[in-house]
Amino acid sequence: MATGVRDLSKSLRHIRLKLRVKAVFLLVKAHDETLIGFSRELVDWLLSKERDTPYLVYVENTLENNPIFDAKGLLSDEPSREGRLKYWTNELCAKHPQTFDFAVTLGGDGTLLYASWLFQRTVPPVLSFAMGSLGFLTKFDYGGFRQTLTTAFRDGVTVSLRLRFEGTVMRSQHESRGEREDLIEELVGTKAQNDFTHLPDGKYEILNDIVVDRGPNPTMSALEIFGDGEHFTTVQADGVCVATPTGSTAYNLAAGGSLCHPDNPVILLTAICAHTLSFRPIILPDTVVLRVGVPYDARTSSWASFDGRERVELNAGDYVTISASRFPFANVMQSTSTSDDWINSISRTLNWNSRERQKGFKEWQK
Repeated sequence: MATGVRDLSKSLRHIRLKLRVKAVFLLVKAHDETLIGFSRELVDWLLSKERDTPYLVYVENTLENNPIFDAKGLLSDEPSREGRLKYWTNELCAKHPQTFDFAVTLGGDGTLLYASWLFQRTVPPVLSFAMGSLGFLTKFDYGGFRQTLTTAFRDGVTVSLRLRFEGTVMRSQHESRGEREDLIEELVGTKAQNDFTHLPDGKYEILNDIVVDRGPNPTMSALEIFGDGEHFTTVQADGVCVATPTGSTAYNLAAGGSLCHPDNPVILLTAICAHTLSFRPIILPDTVVLRVGVPYDARTSSWASFDGRERVELNAGDYVTISASRFPFANVMQSTSTSDDWINSISRTLNWNSRERQKGFKEWQK
């Protein structure tokens, strides 16, 4: 499945997709009152009778009675707008993503991550206007939104399919968990064929990373790491970060992991404060299925988080399965994008390899 998504992504980067856009989904940076006025301006433009298509515009249901957004005032301007301003909920995004033909976000990379979280299966093409702090993923300037959206709807868009992970929490079915049980035996040993040692308890599609850490416990975590039916290693650390290439500039970076171009089909595995001098970050192909589990003899439980959300406690014998998702994130790219955009991005936002240039010198003449 990962190989098929990868091949499709390579093909789409050289194709301009012409879309029949009827329903537009709008997501605005959470808890930022200053952006509500911008969202109203954008909605007003989309609903205008001057548009060639009578778009349906979906905004978050919390804006319905917001005095700054003033939904009633928007609809009263023109009779043709009646019934075209609608409201989305988390449930609508999760269960009926096909409702939306196109998505627009106003905010930063965190807003884009929230869009990924809302669409846990199929993701409509997402065009992001940069109104946040860093902007690795938000490439468009809001000041030109009219021309940007007009061109996108009329001429089509170029899409980058960003790798997402599918994380599944697996719960041990042993009623009494103790040192007599062995997680390695259950997953890759003599008991590996027993389908009833663990059962799934939640599945998540993530764009940045899955982190398993010690949580509120004062002592470090003990974790077993498996890949494709093999036991890789036992980690004693504050935790581990399993990141996508997109997430390589997030927690993975802070933990000392590699920066990775988003086109690379890989999984980045980085320990968080490992209690050893020899654990180094590793990069694995995205065809590997990873499992990160808590051994039965661990002193404490661990906690898993998915793109910084949905914090889940993992008790002794529980584990998380991590694999490439069949539902990538469709990120709309600028038509002028070049191969060095990513390098420019990390140089601009992180000052990558920034230092004063060494001065030359003139050879002394005898």
